[in-house]
Amino acid sequence: MHQSEYLFDVLIFLTAMIVIVPVFQRFKLSPILGYLAAGMIIGPYGLKLIGDTSAAQTLASFGVVFLLFMIGLELSFRRLRALGGKVFGLGSAQVIISGIMIAATAAFFGQGITSALIIGGGLALSSTAFVLQLLDERGERASRFGLTTFSILLLQDLAVVPILIFVTLAGAPDTSLVETFTMAALKGGVAFLVVIAFGRFLLRPLYHMIARTRSVELFVSATLLTVLGMAWVMSLAGLSMELGALLAGLLLGETEYRHQIKADIKPFRGILLGLFFITIGMAIDIGFIAGNLLIIMSIVAALIIGKAVVITLLCRITGTPFAVALRSGLALAQGGEFGFVIFGAAFGAGLFLQNTVQILMAVIAISMIATPGLFYLGKFLSTAISKRFSDGASSSQIDIQPGKDHVLIAGFGRVGQTIANVLSQAGISYVALDLDQKRVRKCRDRGLPVYYGDAAGIHVMEAAGVARAKMVIITIDDTVSARHAVKSLRGQYADLPIFVRARDRKQLHLLEEAGANAAVYEAAESSLQLGGIALQAMDLCPDEITSLIDEYRQDEYAKLDEIIGGK
Repeated sequence: MHQSEYLFDVLIFLTAMIVIVPVFQRFKLSPILGYLAAGMIIGPYGLKLIGDTSAAQTLASFGVVFLLFMIGLELSFRRLRALGGKVFGLGSAQVIISGIMIAATAAFFGQGITSALIIGGGLALSSTAFVLQLLDERGERASRFGLTTFSILLLQDLAVVPILIFVTLAGAPDTSLVETFTMAALKGGVAFLVVIAFGRFLLRPLYHMIARTRSVELFVSATLLTVLGMAWVMSLAGLSMELGALLAGLLLGETEYRHQIKADIKPFRGILLGLFFITIGMAIDIGFIAGNLLIIMSIVAALIIGKAVVITLLCRITGTPFAVALRSGLALAQGGEFGFVIFGAAFGAGLFLQNTVQILMAVIAISMIATPGLFYLGKFLSTAISKRFSDGASSSQIDIQPGKDHVLIAGFGRVGQTIANVLSQAGISYVALDLDQKRVRKCRDRGLPVYYGDAAGIHVMEAAGVARAKMVIITIDDTVSARHAVKSLRGQYADLPIFVRARDRKQLHLLEEAGANAAVYEAAESSLQLGGIALQAMDLCPDEITSLIDEYRQDEYAKLDEIIGGK
C-alpha cells in the first residue's frame, strides 16, 4: 500500500507537469511559473492531491544541485577571467548594495539582523532563467545590454553559494554572526582549493580515458559521479551541496567535453528542477496571499523600483550608457528562483516564520510574472532615449560566445578541418564537434573551438549553440549517425540550412530525404580530377577538358547552386 501511494504521488507530479506547464509556455510565460502553479493546484493549499511530500522534497533538492552545476558549466574559469571586471565589479556592487538596502528595510520593519541579512541576500538576486530566456528569444545575448545583464547575473549565481553557506551556519545552535561569517569564509576557501586541485589533476585524465571508450553510459555515469561526489564532499565539510556542484561545473567547463556533458545532464536537471519548483508551489498558501495581497504588492513595487534604481545607477557609474543602464536595471528588478531556495533553506533551519516565508515567496513569484513587461518597458524607454540623445547604446556589440552567425561543424576530420580553414580565412566563426578524443585534444591545444560531443544527439547540438547558428555542416563518416543528425535537426529547426557530406549517391539521396538542404558526395570531385588527368594524357584540348568537367559539375551541383543562389 505504501509503495502504491508513492507511485500515485509520482503520477500526480508527472500529470501536473505535462498538463499545466505547457499552458504557461503557450502564453510565452516561463515554465518556472507553470511548475509553481502546478504545485499550488495539487498541494495541501489547493486540491490536496498529494499527502506526504518529504520524499519528493528530498529528490527535488537535487534539482538545485544540477542547476548550480549547469551554471558552473556555462561560466568556466576562463569566461570569468574574460568578464572579470564587470562580473566582480559591477555584479558584486549590485548584490552588496541591493542586499544591504533590502536588509536595512527588513530590519526597520522588525526582522532580526540574521533574518534581515538573509532576506536582503535572497531578494538581491534576479531570475537567471527568466532573463536569459528573454535575451535569447530577442537575440540580445551578445549586445552591450546583454553583456551587462549577463555579467550581473553571473555574480548573482556565484553569490548563491556563500548565502546558502551562511544560512546553514546561521541555523546551527550557539553560533554568533561573526563566527558564522568567519567559518563560512574559512571552509569555503579550503574547500575551493581542495576541489580545484582535484579537478586539475584528476578530472581531465578521467574524461580522456572514458572518452576513448566511446561509451555513452560511462560518460553519463562519470558526470553524475563528479557532480554528486563533489556535492557529498561539501556536505561532509558542513557546507552546501550546491557549492560542490558549482565547482564541479566550473572545472568541467574548462574542458573540451562541456557541450557533451551539458547535453547529458540537461534531462536530469530539467525533471528534478521542475519537481523542486512544484514542491515550492505546494508550500505557497493561496488563501494567505489573498488575505495579505496589499502588503505583498507593496513589497513587490518597492523591490522592483529599488533594484531598478540601484542597478541603473551602478551601471552609469561604471560607464554604461544611460539607455543600456536603464534596460539592465528594469530587466533585473525582479526576484529570482534562487530566492525560493534560500528562503526555503532558512525556514527549514528555523530562521523564518511560516508567514514570512509565504510573503517572500509570493513577492518573488509576482515580480517574476512582471519580468516580460519590464523587458518591454526597458526596450521602449531605451529606444526613446537613444533616438533623442544618440548615446550609442544600441550600436555596441560584444560577443560572449558564438553569436547568431556562426557555423556549426559536426565532425572534425579532414573534411571538417578543411571547411573550418576556409571559414576562418573568410572571417566566419565556427564551433566544431567530434568524437575522436585525441583529435579534439590536439585542436584544443592549438586554440581551436573544437569540443568533444556526439553530433548525432540533438541535445549536444543545442548545447553547442545550434539555435544561434547560421547553418550546420555535417561531415560525419558514419552514414547512420549523419542521417540521424539531419533528421533530428530538421525536426527541431525547420528553416535551418543543413549541408552534408555523403560517401556516394545512395547516401546522398538518403540524406536529402532526411531533410538536408544539400548533400555533396566526396567521390565526385576526386572523380572529376582523375577524369581530367586521363583526358590530358589522351592529348585532348585543355579548353575542351575544362568545358566537359564544368558541364558535368554544373549538372551534379545544380541543386546546391539553387540553394546558395536563393540565399
